[in-house]
Amino acid sequence: MSASARQWLDDIHALNLPEKIRIMNVCGGHERSITMAGLRGALPSNIELIPGPGCPVCVCPEEDIYEAIQIALNEDAILTAFGDMLRVPVNVAKKEIRSLEQARANGADIRPVATPMEPVQIARDNPDMPVVFFATGFETTTAPVAAMLAEGAPDNLYVLLSGRLTWPAVAMLLESEEAGFQALVAPGHVATVMGGNEWKFVIDQYQMPAAIAGFTPESLLAAMYSTLRQTIEIRPFLDNCYPELVQDEGNRTAKKHIDETLDVVDANWRGVGIIPASGFALNDSYRQYDAREKFPGYADTARRRAGQMPPGCDCARVVMGKIYPNECRLYGKACTPRSPVGPCMVSDEGACRIWWAGGMRDSAA
Repeated sequence: MSASARQWLDDIHALNLPEKIRIMNVCGGHERSITMAGLRGALPSNIELIPGPGCPVCVCPEEDIYEAIQIALNEDAILTAFGDMLRVPVNVAKKEIRSLEQARANGADIRPVATPMEPVQIARDNPDMPVVFFATGFETTTAPVAAMLAEGAPDNLYVLLSGRLTWPAVAMLLESEEAGFQALVAPGHVATVMGGNEWKFVIDQYQMPAAIAGFTPESLLAAMYSTLRQTIEIRPFLDNCYPELVQDEGNRTAKKHIDETLDVVDANWRGVGIIPASGFALNDSYRQYDAREKFPGYADTARRRAGQMPPGCDCARVVMGKIYPNECRLYGKACTPRSPVGPCMVSDEGACRIWWAGGMRDSAA
């Protein structure tokens, strides 16, 4: 740990802290940095760090994954998706194909990609073949998808969009009877795109201490220190602890592309339900790129009701910060990275996968 990180730790330990305080982060990258740096064990015992809704793969609704599987299996098309999505299971009978990985093994042309530019190149390399980009993610992933569309995508490229906004999930938690946390570390990458001002509602509407953090232990500890000072002084404000990248208004070009190509819609979060104004959909001007328009008939609305987590899987409660990963009944038993049951153990941004990689192997359930 660097000298500056140690100094932030010393400053935190010197505070006259309340008996107990719970700080939530809402970014898989933050949770990974916290876990891998061992920050939980280094902080005073009365500070709890809660991993919140920071994993887009974990909340991607089952009906979207099922739709991608069916398009890949039944259409003469190439389907591309971010690598994490290939292993996420849906709830089907044992003999049915339950993931994009299994569909690929059964002959579907499914190709993992790391950026939206890869599906563009694949479409250009295969001009006579429809190419579907199953685009999942929060604002940081959705913004490049919007830019790809705004700047002119190939005519044979179609987007199966499952994009989500981060802040509405946090707002839903704060509106609940018991939010379960008293301070917020807001996501640096999302704020880089959408702007720090997007998180002012936490203070303006809920009077909760909040700080935007980057991904180093120094930035995270600085943000935690800020929220703790705000709590002690009863003086909540939004502190930008990632000023090298985060501006109040965000990335104007990225936001312009989003506004130009996408609509904000009510959206389903797997295991959570419909959250108002929390999703993205292609707008009418870009409907020709919509995979749901190109390949109608694969959407199974019944799966919206059935599409909870697999039996026994508490991933949704982990995502919403209600329990720790190792409090899931399946953690480290039926569910491991080698044989994941729920999406939280699949994704590199899933808290269960992160905790396992960080060496926390014992179940507390």
